[in-house]
Amino acid sequence: MPVVTVQMWKGRSVDQKRKLAKAITDAMVEHAAAKPECLHVIIQDYEPQDWARGGVLATDMKGHRS
Repeated sequence: MPVVTVQMWKGRSVDQKRKLAKAITDAMVEHAAAKPECLHVIIQDYEPQDWARGGVLATDMKGHRS
């Protein structure tokens, strides 16, 4: 049961996530011999204020973007 977790800032549409899940599944089937019916893709969306790098919240970073 392979599991792929994608963590990213909120802002992608359902259609973008659908395409991302398909692309990840296809890559795992091709490169990791995963069975698509057993593969889990988990997309975790975060607000920029819930993410920090170097002790600085993303919302406080100069030029931050999704």
